[in-house]
Amino acid sequence: MPGGPYSDEQVDAAVRRLSDPGRLEAAQRTVVSQAPALQGILNQALEDADWFGSAHQAELTKVAAIEGHGERDLAMRTLLAEETRVNMMIGVAVGLELAQLLDHPPED
Repeated sequence: MPGGPYSDEQVDAAVRRLSDPGRLEAAQRTVVSQAPALQGILNQALEDADWFGSAHQAELTKVAAIEGHGERDLAMRTLLAEETRVNMMIGVAVGLELAQLLDHPPED
C-alpha cells in the first residue's frame, strides 16, 4: 500500500476530500479509457473468490422462488446491494494496487 498503513483519521480525511466536486474527473477519464482491462481484472478477482459460484447461484434461485412480491423484491435488492459492495471493495483494492504500481513501477 503506497505510504500505508494509514490511520483512521487519515482515511476519513481522504474520503472527505474525495467528495469534493470535480475531484474524480481525471480519474474517471482514466478509468473509462481502461474499462475493458479493469473489467477483466474485476471478473478474474470475482472468479478467483468464487463469488459467482454455486453458493451465489443457489442464493439467486432461492430469491427467485420467493412467492410474495414484496418479500422477493426486498431479497433481490439485498442481494444486489451485497454484490455491489463486493464489487466496490474489489475495485478499491485494484485501485490501491494500481496506485502502488504507478507510484513505484517494478524494476524490470
